[in-house]
Amino acid sequence: MTSTLTEGGTHREQREHVAALHSYLTRYQLVTWTSGNVSERVPGEDLFVIKGSGVEYDELTWEGVTVCDLDGNAVDGVKRPSSDTDAHAYVYRHMPQVDGQVHTHSPYATAWAARAEEIPCVLTAMADEFGGSIPVGPFALIGDDSIGRGIVETLTGSRSPAVLMRNHGVFTIGPSAKAAVKAAVMTEDVARTVHFSRQLGEPLPIAQADIDSLYARYQNVYGQ
Repeated sequence: MTSTLTEGGTHREQREHVAALHSYLTRYQLVTWTSGNVSERVPGEDLFVIKGSGVEYDELTWEGVTVCDLDGNAVDGVKRPSSDTDAHAYVYRHMPQVDGQVHTHSPYATAWAARAEEIPCVLTAMADEFGGSIPVGPFALIGDDSIGRGIVETLTGSRSPAVLMRNHGVFTIGPSAKAAVKAAVMTEDVARTVHFSRQLGEPLPIAQADIDSLYARYQNVYGQ
């Protein structure tokens, strides 16, 4: 990953949109200090935009979001892109249906990741959003595409838009950056609720046929 560190002002509207989406991460307490990021594929181009490394959320404007190619190289922007850029690039290269990604260290979900334990599908909200349990991906070091490889390996063939990368945190995918943000918010919400339930006893599983029915209704009927 390299950075040109020049600002051409390209894709400004999309960069503004992605910058604004980071407010959800702080609003729902999914990140601490400058950790976490949102990225989104640029429609019709082999590019994506991603938060700059170490940029504080209170100071994040469109100029804090960098344009990168699908090899993770910065092509426009004065901020070095996120340390997770190579992982995001790998996912975009290998999952063409993915147009948005989010990474957080949200506390309850990351606690499950630290134990390498998937979050079981014991809530109808999980069946709706994730179509089953939230899986665990392998341990991978930051700085190259190892995390991206783990994300792709784990989520290929899965209905879940979220993966808990072992000892690390949450990565979510979606057909847009906002959809990936929603998945990150929901991941933390269900991780917290299932944790609370386990303090009272063993949560009751939902039958697979009911999970399938709930998922189909939510994905195809729910909403306007």
